[in-house]
Parts: sequence; structure tokens; C-alpha cells
Amino acid sequence: MTPRIAFLLPSYSRHSTSLMPQIVRAVADAGADVDVIVPPSGAIDLDAVPVAHDLYVLRKMSGLALSLAGALHQLGATIVNSYPATAALRDKIVASRVLHAAGVPTPPAFVADSTDDLAPLLEDGPLVVKPYGGGGGHHVQVVRTAAELASVPQRPREPVFAQRYLPHDGRDRKIYAIGDRLFGVKKVFPRRTDEEKRGEPFVLSAELVDIVERCGRAFGAQLYGVDIVESGGQPYVVDMGTAPGYKGVPDAPRLVAEYLYAAASSLEPAARA
Repeated sequence: MTPRIAFLLPSYSRHSTSLMPQIVRAVADAGADVDVIVPPSGAIDLDAVPVAHDLYVLRKMSGLALSLAGALHQLGATIVNSYPATAALRDKIVASRVLHAAGVPTPPAFVADSTDDLAPLLEDGPLVVKPYGGGGGHHVQVVRTAAELASVPQRPREPVFAQRYLPHDGRDRKIYAIGDRLFGVKKVFPRRTDEEKRGEPFVLSAELVDIVERCGRAFGAQLYGVDIVESGGQPYVVDMGTAPGYKGVPDAPRLVAEYLYAAASSLEPAARA
């Protein structure tokens, strides 16, 4: 029976520079029936949203695509990554606590109503302030002084999330997971050029493998990326996200497509009716 796979995307262009169009093509070339579902403009009748595919692939961590994934999840759809995992990782406050509870080494983390509330923490050293619902390294700011803290943009009625800044031993480690396969890439931050975004592959130590697998199990994620910095010889997880771009992973579109095809094909016939 041919597996039916749908990609839930906020938008889609075959000419996009992301890996997603290549992954979609590779899944179709593998023999699956593939649909790309982009939320239409106008009102959507939620009572008419069916579970019409064996497997849904959720790329976006926010917006209407995520909400539709939540509705499909409640109807019993199989989603990679699952709606609960994606929703939890979208909120850095929740994600930080989940990782800490799983025994993952992370920097001390703080949350406040406003940036002013974080000012006393600067007495113990710099902070890294991040949008609590952000991703992709956007709007991340290292803060060392009260003046720098005051310049951090804050959205009304949104909490402020911060981590203790840890001096880095060399480049950041970005580790990507495709099912049970892990790929390590060293990258600088911030990354500006294509070469910097691709980074340099490296062989993972047993310690890093254990840490990343703990991260995946904590959320039940299958396609994810983990950002690790080493400070004082100790690795710390500073961020984690679902369905990453896999830049720097050789032949990533084919590997992701093979995983998705196998995952959809392994479903019980009753789940694919």
C-alpha cells in the first residue's frame, strides 16, 4: 500500500533555498503519495478538517500551520514531529524545564515579566536574552550591562527569557537528528555567509551522543537539532528545535525523505485506513 504523506507548511515555493522542496521531491521519488498543505486564505471550517494522510510532516513551530497540526493531533493523526513536542519546544520556558528534568546539562535559565527584572542578575555575569517563543537564533542578544539590557526589544504582555552566558571553548556544536542517526556540525555564531551556515562536520563523542539522545527522548522528537556550547570543558545545551534546516549534513534531503517514507510505511493498516 502506497504511503500517504502530507507536509504542513506556512508557505511553499519549489524555488525556495531551504531543503524542504528537495525533501518533498525526494519523498515523492521514493514512491509516496505526497501533498503539500498550505493554510488557505480566508476562513477554515475546522469541522471539515479530515485526517486524510498516513503521516503529516510539521515544519513550522508557530502560526496557523501549528494550530492545524494541533487539531489533527486531537483527531488521531500521526505527525512528525508531534504537535506536543513542537509546541513544547516553541516555548523556551517549557523546553528549559523539560531538558533540566531529563538530566540534560543546560545553563541557568531565568524568566521575568520585563527586562528590568533581569537587571540584578547582571551582578553575577552576562546574560543571553532570547525571545521565549523564538527560533533559528533570531534576536538573540548577549547582555553585559544595564544599558544593553534596556535596549533589548520586548513585546507587550510577553515574558522575557534569559540564560546565563557561558564563555565558549571554540565554535558552537550543532547536532542534527534524523530518527536515530546523529550528525555533528561545528558552526560560528552568528552565522552570516553560506559557508558559515554549512559549518564543518565533526565526529560526536559518546558524551554528546548521550546528551542529544536525552533531548530527543525528553520530547519524543524524531527530526530535531540541538545547539551545544562547550565551556570549561563541559558541554551545555543552549537550544533545541524541531525540523531544522540540516545545513552541513551531507545528503540531508535524501536521508530525511528515507526516514519519512519508512515511518509512514511502518504504520499499522488500521492507522492508514
